[in-house]
Amino acid sequence: MADAITEKTQETAKKLFAGGVKMDPPYLLWKAFDRDLANDFSRFITGNLYSRTVLTLPERQMVACAVLTALRATDELKLHVNAALNVGCDPKKLTEVFFQAATYAGMPAVNEALTVYREVLIERGEWPLEK
Repeated sequence: MADAITEKTQETAKKLFAGGVKMDPPYLLWKAFDRDLANDFSRFITGNLYSRTVLTLPERQMVACAVLTALRATDELKLHVNAALNVGCDPKKLTEVFFQAATYAGMPAVNEALTVYREVLIERGEWPLEK
């Protein structure tokens, strides 16, 4: 059972985090403190939650980006914006997700999210977005 979860974890992580912006995933920080717990977290988040098929990976990433925008968690947002683009999120829809957050999180949160989004797009060589 653990082998199947580990395989799903690695497969899903590769789809989400391989390519695009070069940054260390949180897993490396967790692992520096507790390797076993880091592996447990990774298997739960990426192997169990993100590999579920009720929502597609692009839908999951748009949800993650919306929540991280509202939380103003810009470092984590950078990771998930990149992952969203890696799994095929439509850049215009992702932009809309950030603007939608204004109603619930306020314009300062939107401005921070758009700044992170632009930074990721620049690093990926995808800025400016086509109109």
